[in-house]
Amino acid sequence: MALGLLATGVLWSVLAPGGNAASTADSNEAVRQGRALYLQGCSTCHGLGAQGSNTGPSLIGVGSAAVDFQVSTGRMPLAAPAAQADRKAPIYSDTQIAQLAAYIDSLGGGPAKPEVNDKQISDADLAKGGELYRANCAQCHQAVAQGAPLTYGKYAPALTESTATQIIEAMRTGPESMPVFGDRQIDEKDAVAVAAYVKHLNKAKSPGGFSLGKYGPVPEGLLAMLVGIGGLLAVCLWIGARQKV
Repeated sequence: MALGLLATGVLWSVLAPGGNAASTADSNEAVRQGRALYLQGCSTCHGLGAQGSNTGPSLIGVGSAAVDFQVSTGRMPLAAPAAQADRKAPIYSDTQIAQLAAYIDSLGGGPAKPEVNDKQISDADLAKGGELYRANCAQCHQAVAQGAPLTYGKYAPALTESTATQIIEAMRTGPESMPVFGDRQIDEKDAVAVAAYVKHLNKAKSPGGFSLGKYGPVPEGLLAMLVGIGGLLAVCLWIGARQKV
């Protein structure tokens, strides 16, 4: 038995795959730093082990994309429960956000933060992105991505401040009332095209002159009633006054 155990130990030391501690040092350090940040700023609502509580959902399995979206847009940490978390300036730096994402990712994986560069955006198919946006996003975010109200105090936010990365992260993770669009529904190339189209909407000029905030037919109709019909009434009153003279 002793010889068998000795032989087993020798064979294991020879044949077992070796780990490279140096290659994971940076990752482990990011996880440690992220855990410290999590315990300080997130555990009150999401639990000490990110298992969730009665004031915050579980974060196990949400992935680094969800963390980067929520924290980089300033929606998290949340000061107090509300119908919906508003976008605001983030309180963590890019490095700290990456550390938080690394820690949460180490607990169970999930959608990874997408890597999108300027060349991908410039080379994207805007026509395809526009078609996908109008089919899947315009019903809530409005035709030109200016946002719109939903129900029970919730709303689809304007996308004017969103980066391409944040747009794709939202598609993959489904924050708030937004549905999740997986790879089988919209693949990576098409997701980049949607992000490029939204960025194009934000910087495109209005060919008709003053855009009225790009909020669609409601302000346009109001302006038509006030100016158009009001102008016609003024003309009618002027004509009537001349006839009396």
